Amino acid sequence: MINRITQLFGIEKPIIQGGMVWCSGWKLATAVSNAGGLGLIGAGSMHPDIFQEHIQKAKAACNKPFGVNVPLLYPEMDKIMDIIVKEGIKIVFTSAGSPKKWTPFLKEHGITVVHVVSSAFFAEKCEKAGVDAIVAEGFEAGGHNGREETTTMALIPNVRRATNLPLIAAGGIGCGKSILAALSLGADGVQIGTRFAASEESSSHINFKEAIVKLDEGGTKLALKKLAPTRLIKNKFFEQVYEAECRGASTEEMREILGKGRAKKGMFEGDLKEGELEIGQVGAMIKDIQPVSKIMDEMITEYKQELEILQSAQSKYQF
Repeated sequence: MINRITQLFGIEKPIIQGGMVWCSGWKLATAVSNAGGLGLIGAGSMHPDIFQEHIQKAKAACNKPFGVNVPLLYPEMDKIMDIIVKEGIKIVFTSAGSPKKWTPFLKEHGITVVHVVSSAFFAEKCEKAGVDAIVAEGFEAGGHNGREETTTMALIPNVRRATNLPLIAAGGIGCGKSILAALSLGADGVQIGTRFAASEESSSHINFKEAIVKLDEGGTKLALKKLAPTRLIKNKFFEQVYEAECRGASTEEMREILGKGRAKKGMFEGDLKEGELEIGQVGAMIKDIQPVSKIMDEMITEYKQELEILQSAQSKYQF
């Protein structure tokens, strides 16, 4: 599976693990990298000293490429960037902010920069900012979503037309069939969050993982649109948010309802009632908590099988 993404990162398979808050510690990142993909340590839920500790543990546990994901609205960004340079990180995924400020800094230090977008418009902005690749994340994804609410099926072709940069598809991807579909739409690789969030190596709480594998279709919904659109599992906290949004609650009231530490309470501490449980629609397809190595094997095997089926039936589908 040699293509622009595998060559850009020096990996075997064009599969990137999303940098999810409270899920993406060093154990998950190194497990994905050791399995041939690209693991990412998620800085969004870590103080700088914890972030550095995770990087150092990952370096000790993995001799293959791994990277970090950094939300650019992080309050201690100067410290995070200093740690990235000091620890010799060579791959940085940025999100939740403009890549203009930090991309030149990272590039000056020989770092490959990838930015996450939710529209073709922002993909063009990223190319002008000098990033090396783009993650285009559709509406199906868990956690924070773009306000455009564009699905992955519609987003990837639009972004592909807008830029020739290496393109990584994200949102609703969790099996070999969806990997094949994403590559068919014009992506060079995929970023997977939800399925890895439910893995054995994920740093999230076992209660959260079990909630993922019990999800039914429609078990998640986009909420908190007046703050930052976020896909959540429907629970007591979600119902409180949904009721407030339906009656037109103000931004200030929504902030008060959200409070502080909701995501940590739900995803890391396992409070399934009052916690913020961020996960994607593809969670309804996941039925087991598995080790990363098995997840990777299953996805790649299915991808190859489906590709072979399509190739053998090519004449059948000609118009």
